[in-house]
Amino acid sequence: MNEKLYCTFLVNDLLFGVEVMEVQEIMSKHSVEPVPLSPPTVAGLVNHRGQIVTAINIRKRLGFPAADRSQRSMMLIAHSNEETFGLLVDKIGDVISVNSKDFEDVPETIQDEAKDLVLGAYKLGDRLLLPLGLNKVAECAR
Repeated sequence: MNEKLYCTFLVNDLLFGVEVMEVQEIMSKHSVEPVPLSPPTVAGLVNHRGQIVTAINIRKRLGFPAADRSQRSMMLIAHSNEETFGLLVDKIGDVISVNSKDFEDVPETIQDEAKDLVLGAYKLGDRLLLPLGLNKVAECAR
């Protein structure tokens, strides 16, 4: 069996995931410093253990409306192609194992903004896991 492990998270009540090997840390408390004139998908900069990393607002990156201001986001620190960055997500989920035989192409119903970021879909009983390509997600921060 060819299995992959994904760290999952919720954004706009949809289940997304990134491969566990790309995740460095999960942070529930973080301070994001805005960067003037940055793209709207860049929330700002975060000091992560002495390293300055770009925080990406994954809601905006996927084309979803802004979250309720009373809702506290969590941050997933990830790395891809030797870059480290943070993803602001609504809620962190579980680490789950999926079988590559359950992988399907990107669903046709995915919004245009998200089609380039979502790699495909895994059926998980009553919901879908939408794995993200971190290299594409981070393009807005370059």
